[in-house]
Amino acid sequence: IGNTVLHILVLQPNKTFACHMYSLILSYDRNKEGPGSLELIPNKEGLTPFKLAGVEGNTVMFQYLMQKRKHNLWSFGPLTTVLYDLTEIDSWAEDQSFLELIVSTKKREARQILDLTPVKELVSLKWNMYGRPYFCFLALFYILYMVCFTMCCVYRPLKPRTGNKTSSRDNTIYVQKMLQESYMTYEDELRLVGELITIIGAVVILVLEIPDILRVGAAKYFGQTILGGPFHIIVITYACMILITMVMRLTSTTGEVVPMSFALVLGWCNVMYFARGFQMLGPFTIMIQKMIFGDLMRFCWLMAVVILGFASAFYIIFQTENPENLGQFYNYPMSLFTTFELFLTIIDGPANYDVDLPFMYSVVYFAFAIIATLLMLNLLIAMMGDTHWRVAHERDELWRAQVVATTVMLERKLPRCLWPRSGICGREYGLGDRWYLRVEDRVDPNKHKMMRYTEAFKAQDRDNYDKGLEKLEINKNILYKKEPCAFSLSRSTSRTSSHRGWEILRQNT
Repeated sequence: IGNTVLHILVLQPNKTFACHMYSLILSYDRNKEGPGSLELIPNKEGLTPFKLAGVEGNTVMFQYLMQKRKHNLWSFGPLTTVLYDLTEIDSWAEDQSFLELIVSTKKREARQILDLTPVKELVSLKWNMYGRPYFCFLALFYILYMVCFTMCCVYRPLKPRTGNKTSSRDNTIYVQKMLQESYMTYEDELRLVGELITIIGAVVILVLEIPDILRVGAAKYFGQTILGGPFHIIVITYACMILITMVMRLTSTTGEVVPMSFALVLGWCNVMYFARGFQMLGPFTIMIQKMIFGDLMRFCWLMAVVILGFASAFYIIFQTENPENLGQFYNYPMSLFTTFELFLTIIDGPANYDVDLPFMYSVVYFAFAIIATLLMLNLLIAMMGDTHWRVAHERDELWRAQVVATTVMLERKLPRCLWPRSGICGREYGLGDRWYLRVEDRVDPNKHKMMRYTEAFKAQDRDNYDKGLEKLEINKNILYKKEPCAFSLSRSTSRTSSHRGWEILRQNT
């Protein structure tokens, strides 16, 4: 019951009342430091009161709980050294990390905790010491891996075509070699080494990605932008295309160019994932993801309807015409592709002035140009501009959350010998087996003095203002007396306020 009440207090809107009641309940807890403490009992979602405060973005309760966990090591003048307990905060050897919970929640207030002490210092320590070097090495390794795969595709086994052409539009001069013919020369053996490296890399990608999908859940793993959702889809699809290409090569099945071309596009697009490690490029990848999965996905539905309707009309118009004179609409798939190019203004309207064009082609093309080029494309530009304006206000905050997610991912994937635990063991200071983070804080005494003076002036102004309002309420029915009252009020208020403020300054001096 006590643990349930603690979870309820974390969700209370009245933060001051919740903190007092939280402290009152813990004062009756018999196991304050042991494993049976009320603060360490999770709810049905596996969240302790501390983790729940982070997920809900309750910064007041989080700071209150952190104040209870800190230990002042020493203080000398304005310098103060504090040890913060990293229990439940550090993601090292935790199944449900506090940092991962913050970056995966949909509440924007939770990301503000990343700027609070000691979370900010812990993330900075992890990223600067281990996260950034490992991430840059991983990016370089992935680029070299993609260069190897690209070279294997460029020099794939082909042989000249020996069969006759089936039609005048057939333009194929090379065909794929059979498996027995593909690995005979020294160059083929070098390509085989590169292909084996590519296949091993695809298997490693699947082995690393599948456990996280099962642990986090497909909806959260693929749906969260901060966790790299779309890039996980891209890299898993890339690995599947590599394995399909391998099966088609081993079975001598023609058509391996389809999965191979998909793999090349997806593999190189996944390089953008590594831009999150750099402050200059990271926010732009967030902008691209928001636009693609926000504005562009909605716009593609409208674009598909327009292209489908006008492509059908163009095909019907040119169905009776000779395709040799105007071949852009000679069959239905080519009509769809040509209409798509016209929609994006990649090509101009096809026309052959040596022959007579159907009259309806001019009418339909005029309507298509008005709807597609002038209306829908400008609508897309306006939508993207609005998205850019909205995301620009929080892109730096989202980038910092991406850095946290990347740090947690690397810490979970890498062996323990390559990523030691951050912080200081409490046994060095007689604080048990818990781990602590040492933070040095510099307190500016002049700043606190000025804050006290400002509050004194504000309090006196508030009292005099309330007294003046009472006088105005008494004389509110007399119009000609309002202005003198206000004038005398402002003079008396300023004189009394400044006198009180200068008196405080004189006493402190």
